[in-house]
Amino acid sequence: MKALKSIAALLILTASSVALAEGGSDRLHGQMIQANEQAMRAYAAANGKNEPEVTHYRYGMKLDVAKVISVTSNRGSCDVMPAQMNYEDSTGKLNILEYRTSGIGCRGQN
Repeated sequence: MKALKSIAALLILTASSVALAEGGSDRLHGQMIQANEQAMRAYAAANGKNEPEVTHYRYGMKLDVAKVISVTSNRGSCDVMPAQMNYEDSTGKLNILEYRTSGIGCRGQN
């Protein structure tokens, strides 16, 4: 029984490392970004607003943020990852700002 548990644990560790080596975290972040954009399209439709366009942040960019609607999570990883902030500007237009941030899921790492 112990041998079976050891083999199962080894297979799980191997499978997870292969998934990450094949860009598993990149796929996960991509799915998160797509889900966020889909949710914002639904939010826009429900509130009678135009669909937001994705703007990629550039250093020094001037932002007009009147109301933050939501921000994607950065808890799932310790890596630098894409994130999005959904907001309304002072004219009421919906916007999605995409930027890079470091994850805060760094257990036991200094």
